[in-house]
Amino acid sequence: MVSEEIKPKKQRDEECIINCLPGELIERIFFKLPVSTLLRCTGVCEQWHKIIRGPQFVTSHLQHAPHYALLFFPQESVSGEPHPADAILIDEAWSLSTYAVPVIGPDDFLCGSFNGLLCLYTKSSTLKIANLATGEFLHLEKPVKNLRGDHFLFYNFGFHPLTKEYKITHLLGDSIEGRPRPHNNNRFSVVQVYTLGDEKWRDIKTPEALSLNCVKNSGAVTIDGTLYWLIEDVVASWQHAVMTFDLCGESFAQIQLPATKPEDFAAGGSRRYWIREMDGKVCVATAQTCPSLPRWLVGKLQIWELENKTEQRWIQKYNIQYSPDYIPGPNLVHGDKIILQRCDGNLYSYELLGENFNTELYVYKKTAIVRRPKQREGWELKKWEAWEHELSENERMWSDTHRDEHKETARAQRYRMMINNLLPHILDDTIRQEISMNINQISPNFPDQQPRPIRRLNWVAQKQDLQNLNARMKKYNTIMKATDEVTSSIISMMGGAIEDQKRASSSNAGISSHNLSEADDDVKTLIPESLP
Repeated sequence: MVSEEIKPKKQRDEECIINCLPGELIERIFFKLPVSTLLRCTGVCEQWHKIIRGPQFVTSHLQHAPHYALLFFPQESVSGEPHPADAILIDEAWSLSTYAVPVIGPDDFLCGSFNGLLCLYTKSSTLKIANLATGEFLHLEKPVKNLRGDHFLFYNFGFHPLTKEYKITHLLGDSIEGRPRPHNNNRFSVVQVYTLGDEKWRDIKTPEALSLNCVKNSGAVTIDGTLYWLIEDVVASWQHAVMTFDLCGESFAQIQLPATKPEDFAAGGSRRYWIREMDGKVCVATAQTCPSLPRWLVGKLQIWELENKTEQRWIQKYNIQYSPDYIPGPNLVHGDKIILQRCDGNLYSYELLGENFNTELYVYKKTAIVRRPKQREGWELKKWEAWEHELSENERMWSDTHRDEHKETARAQRYRMMINNLLPHILDDTIRQEISMNINQISPNFPDQQPRPIRRLNWVAQKQDLQNLNARMKKYNTIMKATDEVTSSIISMMGGAIEDQKRASSSNAGISSHNLSEADDDVKTLIPESLP
């Protein structure tokens, strides 16, 4: 360590200035910085390290940080081709993120997210806890290995605001007698709990055997330290109830759904239910399916909000008229909008407090992948080779397009220089002026060449990038066609003028036959290059 005596005076003065700044002022500055920058700041000096690594600052920084919604898409197969898992971030202004989330592998499933941490289900024997801001993650052993019938929806990730603990829950299906390995039945009697920082999972018995199919069909959410999911209740008007699991006391409770039975659409089929979080509140959505096409929804999507948990009081929050071709696909409520998926594969945003329904957001069928910049878990599988090749081909086409644009720009500059050198040989003022005016059109006006992104784009940005590439290639062809037409016209005019002058050449023509022949040769040299 360098002693104070041998440190340069400038360094000692700078450290003195930093140490003299009030800690409160430094914190207020740090609140404005992203996590990636703060991590670099921890190495500046001991004082900054203590501030940034302090638990109070971490909590306060989260409160000051902008809020984003995370829209996750699991791996799927489209027309027989695999499409990897992906995610986009949506800010408060509904602007979409550009870059891929590097911590998400191609076969990962999202179990939950809180305070910038993701819990990802993998097909291996581990779960993955990932930090969105830093790209760091750790692997956590699943509570039961080689569990048949296990599903990512049986795992949930939550944070309790009082204890400040992060917990993972797993609904463990009841085993079937006679099976050689653990096997998830369609019911469960144990919730397995793991607290981040602990050494092992713990088993918590449920009050009764509960349905796993309800969880598969309706989902589960964690809000304010409590896990919510739907259970069967055949005597209730909705034939469902809400079960809760408090992450702090690790206790169960049941909440009845509204006594009012949802109004059925005459031509509708069976009714489906989903439990969701909207604006920090527990909500249950319900809609009827199409009898002939069970994946389609008909009638109205009713959304009920749990207004008072203690009194078990619900209010109907929204009543959305469905188009006949909407399906229960990925959905998200963020601010005053809800995202719904149509059977054409597109996602549409609906203004919950307005009348603008069919606002297309983006295409759901993806054309890009996520790639880890350093670690590439899952991408080594053979099924992703074709996908990687397609992206490489897109980059090659961008490179070729930029190269061709540069080449044609240089070629146009050579043409203009050669034509300007030949102009003095044209004696006809009218033709010379016309050529002078057309010379500037031999200047292909290509868009500026922006550097290609180093990081992998997410599928939304990748789709836009591919559209931009196709548009740029089309514009290149249009520009080159116009440039070649102008060049051909100028060469034709110059060649005709020089031929006329050669025929009319005389001793007082002002230009020798020898010079005319050289000019004619120069014009001819342009023809093969400009008109391939």
